[in-house]
Amino acid sequence: MRILLFIWILHFMNLAESLNNTKSLRSSRKYSSTSPVSRLCPAGCASCSALNGCLFCKPRLFFHLEMDGMRQRGTCLSSCPRGHYGTRSPHVSTCTRCREDCAFCFSENFCTHCYPGHFLFQGKCENSCPHGLTANAALRECTVHCEVGDWTDWGPCVRKRSIRAYRRGKETRTRQILQPPSVYGDPCPQMSQFRKCVVRKRQSPHRIINADLKEGSRRHCSVQVSVLKAKGKWPSSSLTVDRLAT
Repeated sequence: MRILLFIWILHFMNLAESLNNTKSLRSSRKYSSTSPVSRLCPAGCASCSALNGCLFCKPRLFFHLEMDGMRQRGTCLSSCPRGHYGTRSPHVSTCTRCREDCAFCFSENFCTHCYPGHFLFQGKCENSCPHGLTANAALRECTVHCEVGDWTDWGPCVRKRSIRAYRRGKETRTRQILQPPSVYGDPCPQMSQFRKCVVRKRQSPHRIINADLKEGSRRHCSVQVSVLKAKGKWPSSSLTVDRLAT
């Protein structure tokens, strides 16, 4: 907002001077068909003055104030210089300086590279790294290594349709990332594992019912034999429970 206000002040301060120059140049046939201001402006400027440089930029260019001795001059750039980030708006796109401890930044609250003596951590420049993190003086960042959780249990054995083997399958287990690494931190290890397994053969409902009926019949016959033996009515011939069940 301050930059935009400063631009308007410069524009009105140089308005009278620009009008006088325009009137004097209109009298010359050399400039009769072309705007004199546009001829004097540096590349990228929509309007300018000899005293303060660019006042407005052409579309898609950033307005940037740079020091020229003791004076600030406006320039129009395709990208903002080091230590600045670009802000676009429908009226004017400007370059704004990063924080004092930040050498490069993406926005006001997200730094990408710090000055010496500071360490980058989560988009900010810190004097020291939090506990458990390694301070990398060469990269000027807090190096974050990947942290993962425990393995889950092995999943069910699944047979792929493309596999011809009848009972061959594959089961899987995974683990989650607890802390993603920084750019130069240790990468995450393998997050999933597979192993071969044997698919259990499914029993048909008819076989299950027949097995239950047979087991129930054997139990019933065992009870009958126990009762007959108690009453002394069990025959001397060696009959088995399985033969009675059949």
